[in-house]
Amino acid sequence: MCIWWILAEPGLVIQFKVDSLNIEGHSPCHFDRLDLHEEEGNGFNTHQLARWCGNVAPPTVNTNTSRLKVSFVSDASVGGRGFIARYWMIAPSDKSCAWDEFLCDGGRCLFASFNCNNFYDCLDGSDEVNCAQYHDCGGVLTASEGSLATPKHPEQYPHRQTCVWHISVTRGQVVQLMFHNFSLESAGDCQYDFVEVHDQASSSPSTLMGRYCGDSLPPILISPQHEMFVIFVSDEGESDEGFFATYQAVNKSQVACGPHEFSCINGQCEAMQWVCDGWNDCLDGSDEMNCTNITHLPYETACEKIEVEMCQGLGYNETSFPNIWLEIPDQRSAISTLKGYKLLTGLVCYENLRVLTCSIFVPKCTWDGGVLPPCQSLCLSTEKQCQHSLESLGIMWPFNCNLFPDSDDPIECVGPI
Repeated sequence: MCIWWILAEPGLVIQFKVDSLNIEGHSPCHFDRLDLHEEEGNGFNTHQLARWCGNVAPPTVNTNTSRLKVSFVSDASVGGRGFIARYWMIAPSDKSCAWDEFLCDGGRCLFASFNCNNFYDCLDGSDEVNCAQYHDCGGVLTASEGSLATPKHPEQYPHRQTCVWHISVTRGQVVQLMFHNFSLESAGDCQYDFVEVHDQASSSPSTLMGRYCGDSLPPILISPQHEMFVIFVSDEGESDEGFFATYQAVNKSQVACGPHEFSCINGQCEAMQWVCDGWNDCLDGSDEMNCTNITHLPYETACEKIEVEMCQGLGYNETSFPNIWLEIPDQRSAISTLKGYKLLTGLVCYENLRVLTCSIFVPKCTWDGGVLPPCQSLCLSTEKQCQHSLESLGIMWPFNCNLFPDSDDPIECVGPI
């Protein structure tokens, strides 16, 4: 255990910057750790500013007082190279961040990647102000025709984006979607950057019309009903020019399928290879009518039993992976991400926090293999109950409640307990 006290002259504050970090563990740093506490007056009143471990140097820290306590603790196993840090004594008006960081909350520094990422990481919300030019994407489209595109198109789209468009036209019409430009990071199973198109306002596998990436234009897509759901996801890796697409509402009678497509009775178009394959690809089942010598495949749900200890006993016992919201591939990865949750069990609001966290990280699986997000009301009530308790632990509220459905219908989302 090593402790340093950095004491500035009264009226000054301290700027602290870690240049390199190599300390055992991952957040919440159960083993080795580097802690920062700012102290007031005689040092009896302290406030934790940060706790770090791992291999990524954290952003700059600006204190609000003239006293900073720096503590390094290591246990009896697994060592690392440790850390190197610098400090400056500055006037409060001179608080700043490194060139690749974002300044908010009157002196708090965040990595630039947290700026305009659809989450309020700053308490004052300044990291999500004036972001239209970076990630203005998604929304509800109700006009009879319109367009949608990736952020900054035709320039390279930003990393860590999730854009959702809900297209809804007049009942009795269908949506015809056509991509004009298309260039996303390529992968065999489109696991990195991708566009998904669903034939309903849902992201469940049963509504999926197609997932696309690479440089090939997707086919013209026609919804069987008056709604369509388009999801764009980009990860932290490569970026490309993205896509530009247009849609229009057409009458079912006007829908003409391509020469290599099957026309369902309801006007839906499906590839000929899906005809008489044992699955009802047309919603009306017409692709499986008048078929002979077909052995229908048994239905297999994509749901799996919940193995994450934190998320057991919540009123649902099955989930579905991979988690496309957070790019978590399987339950083992979810367990690793949530392994420090026991530190939060003492909070008065823990039960609601547990429901909210699990419905995001280990979501409820529906009968058709889809998943339910948390309701906005669950997120807002939990934020109200937990925000101050989490801040006392040095944890900022991590969720943007506006991203969740404004509904309390248990068919659409998971509500408060």
